[in-house]
Parts: sequence; C-alpha cells; structure tokens
Amino acid sequence: MARLTMSEPGLILHPFGRGLTPPLEQALEQRGLAFAQIDPHAPSKWPRQALACVIWFYYPLRAPLKVYRLKRQLAARGIPLLAWNRDAPHYLNRAAWRLDWLDRARLFDIYASHSLVDARRRFADSVLYLANAADISRYHLHGATLAELRDPVRYEHDVSFFGAMDGSRYKEMRSRQEFFAALRERLAARGIRFLFRESADMSVEEQVALIQKSRINLNFGASCDYGAPVASGLPERCYGIPACGGFLLCDKRTHARDDFTPNDNWAEFDGLDDAVTQIEYWLANFAAARDLAERCHAHVMARHTYANRAETLHQVLLEWHEGKRGRLP
Repeated sequence: MARLTMSEPGLILHPFGRGLTPPLEQALEQRGLAFAQIDPHAPSKWPRQALACVIWFYYPLRAPLKVYRLKRQLAARGIPLLAWNRDAPHYLNRAAWRLDWLDRARLFDIYASHSLVDARRRFADSVLYLANAADISRYHLHGATLAELRDPVRYEHDVSFFGAMDGSRYKEMRSRQEFFAALRERLAARGIRFLFRESADMSVEEQVALIQKSRINLNFGASCDYGAPVASGLPERCYGIPACGGFLLCDKRTHARDDFTPNDNWAEFDGLDDAVTQIEYWLANFAAARDLAERCHAHVMARHTYANRAETLHQVLLEWHEGKRGRLP
C-alpha cells in the first residue's frame, strides 16, 4: 500500500452509518478529507486506499460477526478501523459482560474517546484522547466584543445553567437535578440572581444570549458520568461557553487538566459547598472573572475547536500508517 502523506486527500470510510459528529466531519472535510459510504458485504467495490474506516463504538455489541469480518477485510488492505466513543465511560444500559468481551476482542485498531478513566480502555492497540470541542460555527461571540462583556450593567443573571435536568425521566440526570435543587436554596438565601433551565427548546441564539447575560455560567455533571467512578470527560459546553465569551465555572473533572490550566484559564469547584464559595468569590471579583474568561476564550479558540480535533485525528491516522501505535497524544 502506498504511503499516505499530509499533502494528499484521504478517504474515511463508513459502513454502518456515520461514526463521527457533524462538526468533526465538517472540520475533516475542510482539511481536504472525504467520507465514502461502503457496503460491508461487497469489499471488492471498496476504494483501494483509505485513511481509515470509522464506526460507532457500540455497533460491535449489536453485530460482532459483521465487525469481525469488516476488520479482517480492512486489515488485508492496510486500513485501520477506528471507533470514537462519545459516551464513555458510563456505557448506559450496556451489559458489562458484552463490554468486557469487546475489551478483550480488540476489534478496533484505534479507540478514541473524550474520557480515558475507565479500566476498560484496551479496546484497541492504539488509544487516543479525543476531547469534545467548541463548534465555533454556532458558538461564538455573535457580534459582541470581549470589551463589551466587561460592562457589569449588561448582566441580568449572576449565575445560570441550561441543559438536560429531568432526573425523573432520565436517571443519568438525577444527580444534576439534585445538585441544582440544592444550589437554588443556597443562592436564594444569599440573594444571588440565578436561572437554571432545560435547554431542549432553546435555539443557539437564545443559548448564546443567556451565556452573555450571566456573570457565571455553570457546568455540573454530564450523562457520560452515569455509573462512572469520577467525573471525567468535558462536555461541549466547557468549550462552547468560553467560545461565546462567557465565564465558565465547572465541576471538578479529571480531564480538565489535559485541556486547561486551573486559575489561568480554568475555574472549578468540588461539591456543593465549594460551588457556593466559588460563586461568591467570582461575583465579588468581577474584573478577575473577566480576565480569566478572556484567557479561556483565547485558549479555546486557539486549541479547542473542531478544527483542532480534526488536525489531531488526521495526524494520528497518518502516523498509524507509518507504524506508530500505542497511547497517542
């Protein structure tokens, strides 16, 4: 097989539906890559050369034999099979024995995930930390300036959060619902203005407006935390809020230090009591909060957009073809 180079366009195959999210796919296409649907039952019709084949992480649990045959056909052509697991590490409603089997089977050449805290991380010989990112085609300043966001008069809320919060309907949201119910009482007793709401019916424009009208934008919990020993991967809001110029105060997460630097471009809290303490501190130090928000904005725009993720993934795939394996940067 001819060696692939960064200067050549590449194909990414998808046999069972798209395995990547639209923002990441679009960023890869902007790098000159292309996606091609293939029939897994007709390998003779596949392109002779491809950068990778991408599948949804959970598909092998539904059709292990299909994926096994696919892997063998790809291996014969020197094409790596990549799975990106955006749900890690909770594996909601997945039988543990199936995951253990998939861990041992190593059907993937590259396993990419935004969280690597789970003990089951040997799904492939090559493991890649591929975090979420800011979709700056939607989440950006929307005409505002960072200088305007320094005006305290523009803010309607001291603290806000929007997202899925219905713990009675979704068990993975129970801890979030309980946290915000308790936080409401604490903030109300202190006269702190807050707005916590569901985001299902909010447009992007409404979300951005709320971010830019809130002195502090919170993150607490994520569906991917359900059943996990610790909060680990960073949700998209951890990149999208700073991209909009908002000040983010996030719950403590293991991967935060892979992408940010505490006290420089990252503010976090550890539990309810500390959340109240941090909220009071940053409200009393508005200028310092804006300084940190601006550093975080610059950091996200420089290093944590989907263009950055596409560059990382593209480079990793090229290096795989050069024989580099193992824990990938």
